[in-house]
Amino acid sequence: MTDPALRRRLAIGAAGAAVLLAALDAYVVVGLLIDMVRDLGIPVNRLQRATPIVTGYLLGYVAGMPLLAQLSDRFGRRLVLQACLVGFAAGSTVTAIAVGLPVLVGGRVLQGIAGGALLPVTMALVADLWTERRRSTALGVVGAAQELGSVLGTLYGVAVAAAFGGWRFFADIQPESWRWVFWVNLPLTLLAILIVHVSVPGGRPAHPAGAVDVVGGALLAAALGLLVVALYNPDPASSVLPPWGPVTLAAAAVVVICFVLWERHSATRLFDPADVRMGSFLATLGVSFAAGAALLVTLVDVELFAQTLLDMDTAAAVAMLSRFLIALPVGAVLGGWIATRVGERWVSAAGLALAAAGYLLISRWPLDVLSAEYVLGLPVLDTDLAVAGVGLGLVIAPVSSVVLRVVPPARHGIASAAVVIARMTGMLVGVAALTAWGLHRFNVLTADLATPLPIGVSQDEFARQVDHYRQALSVALLTQYREVFLITAVICAAGAALSLLLPGRVPAATKTT
Repeated sequence: MTDPALRRRLAIGAAGAAVLLAALDAYVVVGLLIDMVRDLGIPVNRLQRATPIVTGYLLGYVAGMPLLAQLSDRFGRRLVLQACLVGFAAGSTVTAIAVGLPVLVGGRVLQGIAGGALLPVTMALVADLWTERRRSTALGVVGAAQELGSVLGTLYGVAVAAAFGGWRFFADIQPESWRWVFWVNLPLTLLAILIVHVSVPGGRPAHPAGAVDVVGGALLAAALGLLVVALYNPDPASSVLPPWGPVTLAAAAVVVICFVLWERHSATRLFDPADVRMGSFLATLGVSFAAGAALLVTLVDVELFAQTLLDMDTAAAVAMLSRFLIALPVGAVLGGWIATRVGERWVSAAGLALAAAGYLLISRWPLDVLSAEYVLGLPVLDTDLAVAGVGLGLVIAPVSSVVLRVVPPARHGIASAAVVIARMTGMLVGVAALTAWGLHRFNVLTADLATPLPIGVSQDEFARQVDHYRQALSVALLTQYREVFLITAVICAAGAALSLLLPGRVPAATKTT
């Protein structure tokens, strides 16, 4: 292939498609979980036993990212992309043939490790193939692929299982249709491997990194893994953290201390701060953390709002959330296009300021939000969720672009991973902290409510008391959600302020083809 522009577009297209596939598989099991646990012999009333099917992928996704990204800085993007795709196919195969929960979870963890590395390596590939002034649009496309996976993951899983389960030929081969969701990954990854081979430059980067810090990567992966485990609580109504939470958090803190000590004294470091514009780098991580916290809080609390206050079923709640999910990738592409022209600093600041305004509006939702409209006749629900979604989407490409600009080329892979890790850490910590706050506020608001009993009162009086009790619970829930979204608006405003510390626009004199 002799046309450099065509080869570049093909390379990022193949890598972006792989990112989309990995993002889809993060959420693909949500709509299939009941079928999966039934086939594995797990009682439906013990569904919490199956949660590692979801969290195992997330754990692998976060934990393997730093070390594999650094490997791409050392040995080249093509080799690591192909190795990750092979690992993803292997994890998909293990998941598809699993007859017990431990093996299935192992397959999901392997999928996550390989899939998690695809995003930062692809971002680093963008830096290899595009100049500073032209890379924001490409990063926006990659970010949109990641967000599109979160939007379509659940629907994709259900659709693939239904399609293969509906054909007798495939049903005779494999009657448990959910397994086809993972079998179909094999031809897709093979195609991606072939396209990556012919389009992505081979060999080592022009500025290869030094030795790979296996110990540092393992320590950071262990710390992130322990954090994921500690913050996951299958029964948040009984306590803020799970029973193992405090001990696991303490263990994570010890591992973090070991990681810091190792990085300070080791000759080989996971991330070498030399020649890094550290102020801009840390500001970028802070912006990514804020955006991640706002994102997952939205995914969790908007759906809970729909189910608990609007009496929606799961499908209707997902449909309500789709306003936000559709706006998110739209904002990602738009943010990359605008940042190319005006610079990342102002796009990131404006995006998070817009998101803060959106969450401020959401924090004022009434109980009858489904019928509420603004003066111009715009539905409150559609407008507010779209504003928040576009605002958060605008941040994706600028943050990814800035971190590549303030870090030397030899560390682009690990720098991209750091942005993604900061974002996912924000997701985990943000939702855990705000869930704890919400539960606390709900308990305070309902502490003096007496549960009505049909003893010693007339039927009409009992009905009146029940109605009053339900209204009081609804008001308490509404207050809880309003406060959570108000805090989310504050987090976004803080992220907008941090965005002002990002570097300005790349001078026009540096523009090249």
